Amino acid sequence: MDPWREEIGMWHDVLAPQVPLLEKVLRTALVYVVIWALLRVSGKRGLASTNTLDLIVAFLLASAVESAIQTDDDSVTGAVVSAVTLIALNTGLLHLSNTSPTAARIIQGRPTTVIEDGRLDEHNLKRLGIRSRELEHAVRSQNGDDISEVRHGELTPSGQFVLTLKDSEQSATKADVAALAEQLRHLETLLATRR
Repeated sequence: MDPWREEIGMWHDVLAPQVPLLEKVLRTALVYVVIWALLRVSGKRGLASTNTLDLIVAFLLASAVESAIQTDDDSVTGAVVSAVTLIALNTGLLHLSNTSPTAARIIQGRPTTVIEDGRLDEHNLKRLGIRSRELEHAVRSQNGDDISEVRHGELTPSGQFVLTLKDSEQSATKADVAALAEQLRHLETLLATRR
């Protein structure tokens, strides 16, 4: 066999997909939707904190779905089609959720209240599988000392705790300090003029 034909054969094996491109796109899209649904069902709690077990699941999940996307296709073209399909789906869904509140609610979900007026919402905590210790840590990391200081706390669809402290518990800002300093200067001026 001449070297020219061997080289053409090698490039054909590398670039020519062994599976029809439409099948490749459909397989990739279907796997994307199934994984999205599984993550959506597993809830926000899974996104709130990643631990070793979560990483094991992520690696095994990637391995488990790889064959569904790849089939017997190990061509570069097949891999590129899968990658482009995943990026296009992700970009499209992000755009849709950024432009439509209804789509955002369906795709990403809604925030869930976990603290209201310094009291834990036990029902939502149980449903999300969150321990009060995790909330206490979130309160401390967001400049609070205790759950009783929180006016409103929620777990966002992305798994972040967002807490709003009661007005009496919030730290003073630079603007607050500047306003107080200005008031003190004004009082000093008034006192000085009365003498």
